[in-house]
Amino acid sequence: MNNMSYIWQDFNIKTFRAETVVFRDGVFCPEFSTLDGPVIDKNYDLPVHFIYVGEILGDNNLDIVINENVKNQKIYLSGKIKVVNNARLNISIKNSGIDSDLRGFFIVENHGVFNCNLDAYHLCRKTGIFIKTRVLGYKNSESNLNGTAHIYKYCENCRSDINFSAMLEDNAKITFLPVQEISAIPDTASHSASIAQYNAPQIEYLHQSGLTDIEVRIALREAFMNDIDIFE
Repeated sequence: MNNMSYIWQDFNIKTFRAETVVFRDGVFCPEFSTLDGPVIDKNYDLPVHFIYVGEILGDNNLDIVINENVKNQKIYLSGKIKVVNNARLNISIKNSGIDSDLRGFFIVENHGVFNCNLDAYHLCRKTGIFIKTRVLGYKNSESNLNGTAHIYKYCENCRSDINFSAMLEDNAKITFLPVQEISAIPDTASHSASIAQYNAPQIEYLHQSGLTDIEVRIALREAFMNDIDIFE
């Protein structure tokens, strides 16, 4: 079994032929990675795939840097994490690579208190950063999601999107704060935050298909968490 099959089977992360940078439980894993770390300082024939999986606790940092000599590079970020107690994840993405896009998602199962701070820095014209974050907030959990897109002066024609979405169980709390700081005209710049809600006909349909109440809840969770594909 190769390393990427291991990631797929353990964490249900979609893998493909790529240069990889893998973190598990907040720690860089050189044994699963083809690159030395999260700094991209040259072009690669293959896409670059950052993979961030496992259970996190305490303070964690993910700093991705795409240097100015990188051009037209495809970069992906797949995150699937679990929070049992208290955890903070600080994500910094600095893109200076002209015509280079980073497209990513984070799926978070939160059973405790989770704080996420995302800063997406567009440091050159025609850069792209697209991040989708989905949180499943279990009973009595608390989630705080902050995301800021920074498009600096002289960095025209950038493409930016920060998207937050959550599905909450009883007494779960969530706070969204998506922000844009724009000093140049972008091609696209959007941000959004939403709470997933399922209506009575959808739930009744699942019941009529023979699912119990518990099975319905599981099916709705799976639909919410897995309805993301950044690779299309």
